[in-house]
Amino acid sequence: MHQRMMQGGGMPMAQMAPSQMPQGQMPMGRMPMQQAAPGAAASPSTAAFMAANAKMHGDMAITYSGNADRDFAASMIPHHQGAIDMARITLEYAQDSEVRALAQAVITAQEAEIAQLRAILARLPAR
Repeated sequence: MHQRMMQGGGMPMAQMAPSQMPQGQMPMGRMPMQQAAPGAAASPSTAAFMAANAKMHGDMAITYSGNADRDFAASMIPHHQGAIDMARITLEYAQDSEVRALAQAVITAQEAEIAQLRAILARLPAR
């Protein structure tokens, strides 16, 4: 079984407490808790982002087939859908024109990639 190790050796990351992790890293299979800055949790946009993120991570918990091609495509669809959902939230709440334009570009690109991933899944054998 493969375990991620800290850079430079040492204890496998799976055995570390989150406080022992290198900045920005978590062991495989352990998701960080969602947090909102004080006062942000009451924001409708924050609640929407947190809900979209939780849904995306739940939907990404696929049953792996052992076929890397299928597993990649099947796991990327909910990942891309999560990006679309977050971009739509951004369009609903964001003010900055550059951020809004980027959110729209994300929607366009990710919808095209989801269509491509679904086509790939349709032509690949089930196992």
